[in-house]
Amino acid sequence: MDYIYLTKEGYANLKAELHELKTKGRAEAANAIAEAREKGDLSENAEYDAAKEAQGLLEKRISELDDSFARARVIDESKLDASKVVLLSKVEVKNLKLNKVFTYQIVAAPEADLKLNKISVESPIGKGLLAKVVGDIVAIQVPAGIIEFEILSISF
Repeated sequence: MDYIYLTKEGYANLKAELHELKTKGRAEAANAIAEAREKGDLSENAEYDAAKEAQGLLEKRISELDDSFARARVIDESKLDASKVVLLSKVEVKNLKLNKVFTYQIVAAPEADLKLNKISVESPIGKGLLAKVVGDIVAIQVPAGIIEFEILSISF
């Protein structure tokens, strides 16, 4: 079994989303189907078809989250090594071409959110930074070409 390593916050968010979908989401889907069913002939009822499709998508998402939740493991940040980039590291890097400094946190895929500067450990940049140390210069292949970063600092 492949584990998904999450922060305490990521684990709590996963648990909350799963609970929300199983309770409120399922109730809303059932109500939408019941309302559409009341409108008559199901063979020509586009609302009913749409409600059933939405229910199927909801159940698919619940199944995905159930799987993630079963494989989730919370990482104790106090036991991580800050001398190199690992999962949950906050890495300050300098893009050598742009001469700009960025700070990224390396997280598991379910927690990735570029708006919050949280990048997936499975992304090209996430993979490229893993196990590197302060002072390293890394060339990372991304869809737009190669980006060179200098690692300035690592923290949690």
